[in-house]
Amino acid sequence: MELANDSIIQLRFAYELMGREAGGRECLGYTKLDQKNYLRSRRKRYLEFGNTGSLLRYFQKQSLEILSFFYAVQLDEEKQITNIFWADAKMIINYGLFGDVMIFDTNYKVNKAHSPFAVFIGFNHHRETVIFGASLMYDETTDSFSWLFETFLEVMLGKSPKIIFTDQDATMAKALSFVMPGTCQLLCTWHII
Repeated sequence: MELANDSIIQLRFAYELMGREAGGRECLGYTKLDQKNYLRSRRKRYLEFGNTGSLLRYFQKQSLEILSFFYAVQLDEEKQITNIFWADAKMIINYGLFGDVMIFDTNYKVNKAHSPFAVFIGFNHHRETVIFGASLMYDETTDSFSWLFETFLEVMLGKSPKIIFTDQDATMAKALSFVMPGTCQLLCTWHII
């Protein structure tokens, strides 16, 4: 039902399609009015909370249930959320053990707004990938990166990595040199090639 609605299939056609798939409308377990009411309440919830509101509600719930769950948000002058960072206990422990060398990548832009999804990545003693933290960013400015790196260090009790692999983004390099001056910044192999 939700997939049909998200695909912009009209309500009556979606209901007919579901009826065919179920072996007849009588096998659906809901009426066309039930479908309409459900989609209306779903739309209302989405408008009320939106993606960011839902994410923040989830983070608040996690931080109440799991004391070692950490998240932070950065607000702009208009009190609008610009950047969000989070890390759970496993990420923090892994960073404490394996955080001497890490990769910072913002090349994941798969959401509708094409906002950068940034991850702090490393490897454990079995050469398995471990994540140290993650962030949804509004933009890739020096201010955003500085806030993100400062927040990351705050969560990781001030421990900077010895080496960090990044892409060749000048704003990221500037923020890293300011926030983590003792960290050696290297380019990842993909960008060198």
